[in-house]
Amino acid sequence: MDRFRVDLIAATPNPQQCVYAAMHQDYCEGFVAEDRDSWPDETQAGEICVKRLLAGERGHFGPLEHAQIVLNVGWFPHSVMQQARTHRVGVSFDVQSMRYTGERICRAADGELDLEDIVYLRPVGKYSDRRGKKYSYTQDQRDLDLDHCRKAAERYRDLLRSGFAEEHARGILPFDYRQHFVVSFSLRAFLHFMDLRAKLDAQLEIRQLCDLMWPHLVDWAPQFAAWYEKSRLHRARLAP
Repeated sequence: MDRFRVDLIAATPNPQQCVYAAMHQDYCEGFVAEDRDSWPDETQAGEICVKRLLAGERGHFGPLEHAQIVLNVGWFPHSVMQQARTHRVGVSFDVQSMRYTGERICRAADGELDLEDIVYLRPVGKYSDRRGKKYSYTQDQRDLDLDHCRKAAERYRDLLRSGFAEEHARGILPFDYRQHFVVSFSLRAFLHFMDLRAKLDAQLEIRQLCDLMWPHLVDWAPQFAAWYEKSRLHRARLAP
């Protein structure tokens, strides 16, 4: 999991003022952009929006859709992408296809890349299944799984070199090959995604994704993040 990474690509520079303007226009007689000089600053705008839109479980999340953030997510297993795209999250993804991006698999098969740069296995440790049954994942078991992944990468390489199409050869790969993706959220969608995937019984890897996303929210929209951490984080209150 030490390879997991989330980097900021772009974001609305004044997200809390943006939400404030949208909220303000709902009940303002005038054209709010003409009064930009009278808007509260970014911190005050966030505080006002939290108080008027969200505090006391008002749940008026619509204005939060106008602020946008784009993140680059790297080295996560395919299963995280499968989970991230499940449910109606209102998020846009662009993901490595494994039709055009399999060269790294061949390089790992040839020993030019660390095998764990292209496949993911959980760390050795103690785990439980969805029904609470506990089990151990030992180093010996993990070594067997790594050997299986190595053989799959070598078979993938050999299939490509013998003329097979990428979309055919990829079927031999372990499910949890690593993928990079770009994802964009509105502020509302970001919070909803955290509701779905940061809950304490969510799967380990997608919780790690949420943990790496979280500092970007704190830096970007700190007043909203503070409210969310106090009111909703890890509580699985769905669909804002």
